[in-house]
Amino acid sequence: MADYDVIVVGGGISGLMSAMTLSKHHKKVLVLEKRSIVGGNCNSYDVDGFQVDTGVHAITHLQVGPLRRIIDTYFDYTPVFIDHGTYYVRSHRGLSKIPSTIKEFATFDVLPKMDRLLLSQTITKAITHSTLGTELTHQSMYDFLPNGLSQDAMDFIDAICYSLSGRPMKETSVHRMLTGSSLMRDSVPENFWGDEEIVRTYRALLINHLNGGQIREHLSVLSRLAVNNIGYSQAYPRKGLKSFLNAVLYSMSDSVEIKTSTKVERIFTREGMLKGVITDEDTYTADAVVYTGFVKDMPDVVDNLPASYIQDLEGIVQTRSATFWLGLDAKLPEFDYKGSEIWFKPRAYWAMPISNYDEQLAPPGKQLVGFTFIVDESVPISEDKERMYNTILEALPGIEDHIEMTHFQTTIPEKAAVTIDGYFAQPRTPIKNLYLAGTDTDRRSMGITRAGYSVLELLKVMRDDHHIE
Repeated sequence: MADYDVIVVGGGISGLMSAMTLSKHHKKVLVLEKRSIVGGNCNSYDVDGFQVDTGVHAITHLQVGPLRRIIDTYFDYTPVFIDHGTYYVRSHRGLSKIPSTIKEFATFDVLPKMDRLLLSQTITKAITHSTLGTELTHQSMYDFLPNGLSQDAMDFIDAICYSLSGRPMKETSVHRMLTGSSLMRDSVPENFWGDEEIVRTYRALLINHLNGGQIREHLSVLSRLAVNNIGYSQAYPRKGLKSFLNAVLYSMSDSVEIKTSTKVERIFTREGMLKGVITDEDTYTADAVVYTGFVKDMPDVVDNLPASYIQDLEGIVQTRSATFWLGLDAKLPEFDYKGSEIWFKPRAYWAMPISNYDEQLAPPGKQLVGFTFIVDESVPISEDKERMYNTILEALPGIEDHIEMTHFQTTIPEKAAVTIDGYFAQPRTPIKNLYLAGTDTDRRSMGITRAGYSVLELLKVMRDDHHIE
């Protein structure tokens, strides 16, 4: 008899949500985490009285997305979410709202008038093509853009691409730009539980599409450019990112055991079937294993993976990011907003004044702002760190006089970047009863929301394989 129903390898947010949801299906679960703490990138900690997160985060699709489904079905405690607010672009003239409708593009004076006209036409063209079934997943933004755009426009689009995919426009697809910027939905509602009523509904929608519904849908999607709600209920959790982590831990059933500082040395198999896990301290058997570490590294610990599968995993693309957390001695007018901003010249960053959501994240009267960059792998990190810091000083003249705390982090924010040709693994592996979850197994959305998508897909295939009811 196996020691556990399921062993989860990795105690990041994907692994913890996997364990928590499986425990609600009455499974005895063991979580193995090599670090001394759990949560991975979904975490917060104190630096000189300021509570920083592991990178800058805005949690997306909370109204109807995967996290809403998981929270409503499995959580015992729901975190308090504060509306994200507005997306801005910062220029030397200050802040401007990032446009999400045709009208807003027309008045977006950060870019020249001709750029705005060309970009409006390009967005309409992209949505038209996507709605009518043209495959845009492998079409790069760079190739899709019209001729005649200014360098400012090209830099702006590149910055948006970096924020959505972690890669430049030559590696970011048109589809990713449309869905990541919420101009189109990532997907239709997921049929996770095999609901026959849902299947019948989609069949009817398909027939309607072929009988002329295509045109109605096309007009409906284009009409969103006049009234687009770009947020789809995006938010920041009160008390910081760790409050979401704590809600997951609080919702764990007693049937979950978590072992930290425990490195998995081997996931062993016999005749193509999963048997158990060997750690640096012990051996555990299980009916199933869910691997939530970096899938690209899985061949280092898993026996008997097919060579073709290993080759596929080598196609996973990763991006490293860096975040400067600045603790300011006062609440500056430059950050008198709820939301986030992008600076795109000469180097792109994404920034959020997170203490505006919860004043307890900074000492009284002070402010905490995070600035996230994509790391330039072509130069030493020390050199790139200096460039990042100088970018902040250029974007915000005078901010240096108010900085009393500086904290620097580097991380891989998502285990796979959404690029044109980048590979994403599926929840099932070639090894029977060995499954995957995490941000390298689902390309939809970003961060914690993408982890949520992956966990729901995991539950679906484990239900299909009769591990859960």
